[in-house]
Amino acid sequence: MSLLEKIIAGIKPLNREVMEQAKKHQAQLTKPPGSLGILEELAIKIAGIRSELFPELKKKRVVVFAGDHGVVEEGVSAYPQEVTAQMVYNFLRGGAGINAIASKVGAEVEVVDIGVEQDFPELEGLVSKKLRKGTRNFIKEPAMTRQEVIKAIEVGIERAQVAFEEGVDMIAGGDMGIGNTTSSSAIFSSLLNFYPEEVVGAGTGLEPEKIAHKIQIIKTAFKQYQQEIDFNNPLEVLRVFGGYEIAGLVGLYLGSAEKRLICLVDGFIATAGALITIRLCPLLKDFLIFAHCSEEKGHRIVLEKIGVKPLLNLELRLGEGTGACLGMEIVESALFCHNQMATFESAGVSEKI
Repeated sequence: MSLLEKIIAGIKPLNREVMEQAKKHQAQLTKPPGSLGILEELAIKIAGIRSELFPELKKKRVVVFAGDHGVVEEGVSAYPQEVTAQMVYNFLRGGAGINAIASKVGAEVEVVDIGVEQDFPELEGLVSKKLRKGTRNFIKEPAMTRQEVIKAIEVGIERAQVAFEEGVDMIAGGDMGIGNTTSSSAIFSSLLNFYPEEVVGAGTGLEPEKIAHKIQIIKTAFKQYQQEIDFNNPLEVLRVFGGYEIAGLVGLYLGSAEKRLICLVDGFIATAGALITIRLCPLLKDFLIFAHCSEEKGHRIVLEKIGVKPLLNLELRLGEGTGACLGMEIVESALFCHNQMATFESAGVSEKI
């Protein structure tokens, strides 16, 4: 049995018995039933993931996977490919959006080079797991080999396991990779039967004519592979159109569920990884918390098609794990209410007649 198969086999359903107890506890708190809305649902879900009636989350981490995309050769991004490596340095210096937000919410930031085009010297804080210097241009050939896909997923599983061993109990995945909205759009179109026009957006800021070009690149690729791959097979779709950082996110989600970590999904690219994960292991739909709806075109309809409800809509489109990091604050607020509010009995408050 491979590591991937072992991890999937080891993921057990949410603890429904504890969830029922948590639901009853919510009904006893000094508030009208359901008045805290999604916060109540979150607390009950987290109790089911952790198998604890009063779970506490003490250590938070955002794992940012960085990888380049060969399809950038086709002019699908407003920024040059070297920005991926430049942003890795920025993460390590603490100067990026994710560093600022993570610092505010008290989360650690881990940066993983899983497939950046540029080689890095040994840098403090950088986890070096490079599988290749960027994916291949999927217009010309599949982005990855099957072996590379599995290895990239295993990197993500390993980062979840390391986090667990280091006492992390709430985790999120971030991404950095110029060109990765093109890969993500192709994944969504393949697995959810959307036309590329429905999900392809501006990414890092493309003009309308460049967006049309991006759509055409994906359509051309679909024609090339329509006789070669099964567009309903998540690993095949990931192999042909994906990125190393997206595969790393898949592994992080699976590894987190197996270790019963609370795992938040970020934006457009992170959701592509989540979709692959759910197709590989449908139980993950119960485990993952979708933090926000991105401003990137298509994210809303993708979330609706998957059948999940995001916590926030702040018109974000940065990636890096920023939205997921903000979602950690919502999760903690839900638990604080669940764990610390008085009951009608303890507070001496009359219940509903």
